[in-house]
Amino acid sequence: MNLNIDRFGQSYRDALQSYLRDLGEEHLHRAYEMGRDALVGGLGILEVAAWHQEALRRLGLIEEGTDRGRTSEAAGRFLAECLSPFEMSHRGTREAALALQRLNETLENEAKRIGQALHNEAGQLLASVHIALADLAPTLPPPAREKMTEVVRSLKDCEDSLRDLSHELRPMVLENLGLMPALRNLAEKVARRNKLSITVSASGNNPARMPASIESAIYRSTQEALNNVVKHAGARRVRIRVRRGSRAVSCIVQDDGVGLSKPLRREESTGLGLIGIRERVGALGGSFRIASRPQKGATLLLIVPLQP
Repeated sequence: MNLNIDRFGQSYRDALQSYLRDLGEEHLHRAYEMGRDALVGGLGILEVAAWHQEALRRLGLIEEGTDRGRTSEAAGRFLAECLSPFEMSHRGTREAALALQRLNETLENEAKRIGQALHNEAGQLLASVHIALADLAPTLPPPAREKMTEVVRSLKDCEDSLRDLSHELRPMVLENLGLMPALRNLAEKVARRNKLSITVSASGNNPARMPASIESAIYRSTQEALNNVVKHAGARRVRIRVRRGSRAVSCIVQDDGVGLSKPLRREESTGLGLIGIRERVGALGGSFRIASRPQKGATLLLIVPLQP
């Protein structure tokens, strides 16, 4: 919406003057409509308050820094009604963020449940297959035993992959030791599987544990960023840097890969797992951005406040 500021100021003065004349409810409704127009048009609360102050001055209702009892009270009601769309918008945003945070917690718990099931049930099944193959091997002729050895080796590779997957779904290191040990453990596994050089460093305030929701959001976002590096970047080296300040914690994931061919706009960040990162950090009041140039690698920056 393209809001004409001068026209808005004049309309506000006229509506306020009409309300002060007869205190009619229709003028309060007009205040609400104007507040909604201001919100949609991009004005902030301070700007609306400034227009209110200017309207009082133009109407001669402020003299030498004082106002006039009942008139001031009525003008305050008018301003409060005008600002109510801002309050409702803020409340809706806060409730949406809380709902998204609860959804992320539910998904995290479900991922942990699946990881535990993989570790226990699939692990037991594979163990029973190993025992059956070990019992069968002595009864086979030598050529078949060689084939059996290849089968056992493939089965072992499958077992290792399932174990890694279960640990990624339920990162016990994160639960028991915290963010930095979990990130180092994650980096070691990703580096080993994909022949990458990944370094993890930390700086800032004391390394005490942070709220589980913050540690989980940063860990999962870093995990997704590394997945993107492996799949798309063609990188050889990756640096992960975490800094904990007094108000927020930041995490940088930087690679030396092919980079992006063009800057990534917000509305385009719906692929490559970026929507998951945005939802995780956004639910906690955080943000992220990506800086990249062709053939110069990419840098992902996450910032999450330590307090709601």
